[in-house]
Amino acid sequence: MSELTIYPDANAQPIFSSTEGAEIGAKLAEIGVQFERWEAGQAIDASSSAADILAAYADEIQRLKDEQGYVTVDTISLASDNPAKDELRQKFLSEHTHSEDEVRFFVRGAGMFYLHVAGKVYKVLCCKDDLISVPANTTHWFDMGPEPDFTAIRLFNNPEGWVANYTGNPIADQFPTFEG
Repeated sequence: MSELTIYPDANAQPIFSSTEGAEIGAKLAEIGVQFERWEAGQAIDASSSAADILAAYADEIQRLKDEQGYVTVDTISLASDNPAKDELRQKFLSEHTHSEDEVRFFVRGAGMFYLHVAGKVYKVLCCKDDLISVPANTTHWFDMGPEPDFTAIRLFNNPEGWVANYTGNPIADQFPTFEG
């Protein structure tokens, strides 16, 4: 179940929490973050190919491409038996920004985004059927958990894809990690 918890950035004592999709979307919209729920246009499962996944969400993907000018779309899957899972997790756990939006739609599984905006940390648990679009230059980090098991659709403005600009701020160490 999707969940949003908001903390002051000075400590990990929550000041807001909700599992209601509309409420999560409204709170995130206040800081310019898009949050939506999508439904597949056809049946998909863990064995579905990238082409099948993209076809199942073709209408939603095209809408975002038209609205936001995204030029590249792909899928990413990570399973708990991936030998590089620990290295990949560490890559995302430090606060960073991107020069473009970070757009993820969770086809299956879950992951946690932490957004550091205006003196607060917004911890967003994204699950199956959740879309999150983090605006360019928003400080954040991502935790896929110690046993990742997810598939996500990614959309990019830059054909080169994901490039992180690390801030050097150790704030991510102050907040609970995602244990999946």
